[in-house]
Amino acid sequence: MSTVMGGGAAVAGSPGLLDKERIVAGPGFNRWLVPPAALAIHLCIGMAYGFSVFWLPLSKALATAGTGAKACGADVGFFQELFITTCDWKISTLGWMYIIFFLILGVAAAVWGGWLERAGPRKAGVVAAVCWCGGMLISALGIHLHQFWLMVLGSGVIGGIGLGLGYISPVSTLIKWFPDRRGMATGMAIMGFGGGAMIGSPLAADLMKHFATPTDVGVMQTFIVMGLVYFVFMLGGAFGYRVPETGWKPAGWTPPATQASNDMITQRHVHVKKVWGIPQFWLIWLALCMNVSAGIGVIGMASPMLQEVFGGHLIGLDKKFGELDKAQLAAIAGVAAGFTALLSLFNIGGRFFWASMSDFLGRKMTYVVFFVLGGILYFSVPGSAAAGSILLFVGAFCIILSMYGGGFATVPAYLADIFGTQMVGAIHGRLLTAWSTAGILGPVIVNYMREYQLGLGVPREQVYNQTMYILVGMLVVGLICNLLVRPLNDKWFMTDAELAEEKRLAHEKAVSGEVHRAAGAGQDSVSPVVVALAWLAVGIPLAWGVYRTLQSVAKFFA
Repeated sequence: MSTVMGGGAAVAGSPGLLDKERIVAGPGFNRWLVPPAALAIHLCIGMAYGFSVFWLPLSKALATAGTGAKACGADVGFFQELFITTCDWKISTLGWMYIIFFLILGVAAAVWGGWLERAGPRKAGVVAAVCWCGGMLISALGIHLHQFWLMVLGSGVIGGIGLGLGYISPVSTLIKWFPDRRGMATGMAIMGFGGGAMIGSPLAADLMKHFATPTDVGVMQTFIVMGLVYFVFMLGGAFGYRVPETGWKPAGWTPPATQASNDMITQRHVHVKKVWGIPQFWLIWLALCMNVSAGIGVIGMASPMLQEVFGGHLIGLDKKFGELDKAQLAAIAGVAAGFTALLSLFNIGGRFFWASMSDFLGRKMTYVVFFVLGGILYFSVPGSAAAGSILLFVGAFCIILSMYGGGFATVPAYLADIFGTQMVGAIHGRLLTAWSTAGILGPVIVNYMREYQLGLGVPREQVYNQTMYILVGMLVVGLICNLLVRPLNDKWFMTDAELAEEKRLAHEKAVSGEVHRAAGAGQDSVSPVVVALAWLAVGIPLAWGVYRTLQSVAKFFA
């Protein structure tokens, strides 16, 4: 990886293929080529959300192979399962991959965010592709050898680094290309991360079905194919990245003359090394953490929650969950799968909708909506469940999940408004440690509260009531933090000299022609056909994913 990070060495003094100077766009470049490049990467790494599709087959891999193996017993702990080869992994053990994914994502984004700003999005995108796809290939080896530690190392750690770098690689670039629509631009890219599982999960299911034999569940081959396909797409995205010349702005757009025009949008810049000490950073960190914790806890339990709360009512029977037979349980599980698919559509759509709305409402007000409306909806859930209103219950969670996704998509523009655009990618990387924290906090609260309530003898249809009220409390904390965000004191901003030095280290050119003339190039105009093809390259897989998801949603409405 260090070779790639240091790659693109200059030949005879000219910038290398991966160097930031090489990707400065010349006159006439169409900025609408950059969002599909970002989507190409995010649609691939977003498969992290869909890894649960592998858990059930992997939990039966050895038994299917006819080795006489069985599931690991309760006496086999997590660390033993990392190396054991004589029994199948427990689903609860495989589920730790989720925690590792998002923990490493936050750490990697925080550690290498500053490097990304100076190296540029192309080099970061290539490293992300190598890590994410290489991690899948290492995981395939782990499946073949039945060594879970190789899966943890491959997809968990190395893949997690790819997740972190891939996730933040387009943020700063898109904000600089779309200063007039910061929220919309980041919403387009981060929408792709939410859509990754929508494409990857059915693709993985189809591939496993294709490769499966009476003695093989087909997961190893699926990892190999998906790793190779993703590598092609991610490289295409990385090489599609371009950065604007310093001072570039869209034709016909005039930036605010002074900060006074909107005191929540600064025209100055903060260095990433200072953000740990800035109160506003931690207020936004807590606001994001609370919003994500509430949403991510619900995502993980959406299917069992619907089944336990409504039981036989989901298929027209006046029976509670515990009164259903095996066939009826299978039927309501199919309905719940449609509910989960419906939530994924709102999660994805909310990322673009709310981020775009924030361009008009303002970032702070958009988060106020998240916390106030979200709190009301969470508070309403026990009442909807008690009344037996499936429509109100489902509607509440659809809106909640739209705001969960919207929180992710809006926060990069929020950071750019408060801290400036020069190092917003690096600052965003550090903020993503809030996601890592929420990835542990949210599921723990929802899962353990459920177990605690069941242990007290609370009926299954009521075990989530107290959890909803706890989540309301978390959103209240987030609301208070968001309301306390104020414009920064002048002492936090870089001086003109510090900004000039940072731009030098970031290899920025005052005029892109310094590079393009040196390379013998003129205009950097792009045919509309190329732009259309770039959007089709990401639009067709996304449309296929939506189609497959709608097929699952149909089971719910049926």
